[in-house]
Amino acid sequence: MVSSGDILTAIREISNTKQLDRAELHGLLEDGIFAALAKRFGPTVQAEIDIDEDKGDIRIVRLRNVVGEVTDASREITLEEAKFYNEEFEVGDVVEIEVDFAEFGRMAAQAAKQRILQRVRERERSRIRDEFATRVGELLSGEVQQIERGKLVIMMNKYREAEAIMPYREQNHREHFHQGEPIRAVLKRVEETPKGPRLIFSRADGLFVKALFKLEVPEIQQGIVEIRAVAREVGFRSKIAVFSRDDSVDPVGACVGLKGSRVQAVVNELGGERIDIVPWSADPERFAKMALAPARVARVFSDSAAKTIQAVVDEDQLSLAIGKNGQNVRLASELTAWKIDLYSSREWLERGGETPLFAPLPEETDSAADVSLSEIEGLGPATVAVLEDAGYRTLNDIIDLEREDLLRLPGIAPEEADRIMTMLDELTEDGGEESAAAGGSGGTKASDGSPS
Repeated sequence: MVSSGDILTAIREISNTKQLDRAELHGLLEDGIFAALAKRFGPTVQAEIDIDEDKGDIRIVRLRNVVGEVTDASREITLEEAKFYNEEFEVGDVVEIEVDFAEFGRMAAQAAKQRILQRVRERERSRIRDEFATRVGELLSGEVQQIERGKLVIMMNKYREAEAIMPYREQNHREHFHQGEPIRAVLKRVEETPKGPRLIFSRADGLFVKALFKLEVPEIQQGIVEIRAVAREVGFRSKIAVFSRDDSVDPVGACVGLKGSRVQAVVNELGGERIDIVPWSADPERFAKMALAPARVARVFSDSAAKTIQAVVDEDQLSLAIGKNGQNVRLASELTAWKIDLYSSREWLERGGETPLFAPLPEETDSAADVSLSEIEGLGPATVAVLEDAGYRTLNDIIDLEREDLLRLPGIAPEEADRIMTMLDELTEDGGEESAAAGGSGGTKASDGSPS
């Protein structure tokens, strides 16, 4: 038989392990006892419960209303039955019947325990939800507890009961973690699941770069310097746009640090990933010029209606502006949230000199630029839909993508990525070298992007 003393002992253990105060714990215990009473006497049972933790005693008094005719046996009693307790009872009185906790039996006590544990779990979930809902974007630490099909299960240094994972797509695939290793990551979002809130961590999102700079740069912590935009190709290169609220503080210099110490600390955490830090500007043309760094841009023309910028660079700056496989211009486009087309100075002069390049251009010699993805034989509708959702509309948009770029898109499996890369190799086998040498006839296209 389970005694009230046994239950109180178990409750104290729960209180210590779950960090609950006694008042809250007594409320949970009362809920559990009411669940056990309902299991034994009916769902509408009425009772008074007195918990004396010092004496290790739980006093339970069941309350039943005296009525002429019983309609609910859980909380009512006939006058005839009531007189067995006291001859002076009348209709309308309340009979108090003390219940020995031991009468519940093992099953009833188990019901009380389950209710308590359920409430404790609900309370923990609410506590985790309240704690982390406002901490999205913060850098947190933990330990790799398990690796499941590429997904990392993380045990937090605090809140060990919180469910925290890092999905495969949120990882830097140049990094490899093992069970038991410490790990730092940014909290990307809090997901609601049937089992409660789940923390989603990331080392691939631009938020991770922002969180690392906040850790290293006091001016960001103080709110003087702000990172307005981030563009990132995980494991390879990131661009951040910074802004200072104080004219006397150089935002770029603050992020770089003395002899590059601050930015180097971030680079080390990112495994050597290159970082470009540029000043943010509300002027899209000025912002685009700086976003294309380290290349020097001679002229820019903007079309606000199409949210497109055409940038002109000298011949010796063209390859630098484009970057390896178009990486620099892609990231600049993502950072500014404007589509950027690059032109060499020679090509610009051939197409009109001082005239803005948004005037109608001569017919393109590179027919591939006009081929939409849906017209490419071999790309299924599902793959086309995934690519278009990511902002890729034509063959020219995907011509410079690498396998890792495709794998970052939701819905593109490794096998499909390999198939697309093979197809691109075949399509560009004949004309690829000429296009690269010319800097991309008609301009180097960069797909639209938006700041993280």
